[in-house]
Amino acid sequence: MNHHRRVMKAAILCCLFLSFSIALSASPDKKPDKPVGKLLFGKVLDGEDNPVVDAVVYVTNTRTRAVKTYIVGKDGAYRFPALTSAVDYEVYAQSNTRKSDTKSVSQFDDRSQVYIVLKISTR
Repeated sequence: MNHHRRVMKAAILCCLFLSFSIALSASPDKKPDKPVGKLLFGKVLDGEDNPVVDAVVYVTNTRTRAVKTYIVGKDGAYRFPALTSAVDYEVYAQSNTRKSDTKSVSQFDDRSQVYIVLKISTR
């Protein structure tokens, strides 16, 4: 019986030690990891705020001049996830021969998600 008590005490101490170790490793002092890059998203709309179906959105990295494109669907929405945070970008939309104004996304804008509406004139 005495041996059984020692084994039980040792098992309880082991469990307490493991619980304490897990609690320390999940310390609230640790800052959450920063998100990787920025999410640029938005809509391509005409003058009456209707989606411009099949418009092409162009995002240009101003440092490397690399261009990414996105063809919008029926809702006019686009999205470019994980853009490098330390770079400026230019974004515009084009449909046939019509083009929106070019908008900028600054590296100094610390938002992790940037929403931009691109307007294409129908006239």
